[in-house]
Amino acid sequence: MAKNKILVTGAAGFIGSHVARHVATQGYEVVALDDLSGGYEDNVPAGVEFIQGSILDTKLLDGLFEKHRFQVIYHLAAYAAEGLSHFVRAFNYTNNVVGSMNLISRAIRNQIPKFIFTSSIAVYGAGQLPMTEELTPRPEDPYGVAKYAVELDLEAMHRMFGLQYVIFRPHNVYGEGQNIGDPFRNVVGIFMRQILNGKKLTIFGDGSQTRAFSHIDDVAPVIARSAWEPQAVNQIFNIGADKPYSIRGLAEMVCRAMGAKTEIEYLPARQEVQHAFSDHGKVRHVFGDQKYISLESGVQRMADWVKKTGLRRSRSLPQIEAWQNLPPSWNQALKEAGQAGAGAR
Repeated sequence: MAKNKILVTGAAGFIGSHVARHVATQGYEVVALDDLSGGYEDNVPAGVEFIQGSILDTKLLDGLFEKHRFQVIYHLAAYAAEGLSHFVRAFNYTNNVVGSMNLISRAIRNQIPKFIFTSSIAVYGAGQLPMTEELTPRPEDPYGVAKYAVELDLEAMHRMFGLQYVIFRPHNVYGEGQNIGDPFRNVVGIFMRQILNGKKLTIFGDGSQTRAFSHIDDVAPVIARSAWEPQAVNQIFNIGADKPYSIRGLAEMVCRAMGAKTEIEYLPARQEVQHAFSDHGKVRHVFGDQKYISLESGVQRMADWVKKTGLRRSRSLPQIEAWQNLPPSWNQALKEAGQAGAGAR
């Protein structure tokens, strides 16, 4: 008979690798699944069984579920480039919705006791501050739409089949192990990559837009614990830092941490939520209060890590499907990545 194990998807990526590590340190056997499109195999924690593959590969998934009896599924595999999702809509929905449905269907078929899903505060959209779990989501981009669709499906799955879930909505997570080679996501990593390449830091608009940046060590341990917290069953939680900072303020902080001169190039504003921060009263009530890592301390920790590891480029970037209104700076990044001729379309 197969032994109970824990499946973590996206476990070679940023948040997934940290969650896998925390689950493994609790004494559970972990199987890590990742296609390495945005992660790296050396991110996978020691002692964790690694399988390279995609959640879109249904044959691989069938074999995986046949071989292992999973006690919990932690689903973190996703392409989380919120702004870019406008221009890669089919790619976004295929990876973030269809792939998730592949997992959910097999969770039902194999009677997996619990499904932990990492969503995003992108589901809320604009003008709902502070963002609380009681608000009705109004996502404004395909990435948020995809995440909300999976949330709704998990709720429907529970009503129909009785399987339990926990949903987390983290926001702007940064820290050691993050992929800083992707030019379209993770602003802290983007700034550090630009500094390593000797370039100015680029900011869309005037930099007054605000976000509450969350260090990975304030997020991953709670997600890892959630499968064994009775009060978390079939609940949705915002998780992350409370205090919002401007993008301009973040840029200055990153430059100090990296020991670089602050040089900023302001680009035309793009379509994005201007201000985003959420309330975390619910997660504190269930999981208890914790001492959060300050943004200055967290950025310095990440900068020290980046200085040691250097720059690693993304293995692949999605093909652009709609070129209209694509920011010129992104067009240039795509040309550098091999998608030449983008600007002529």
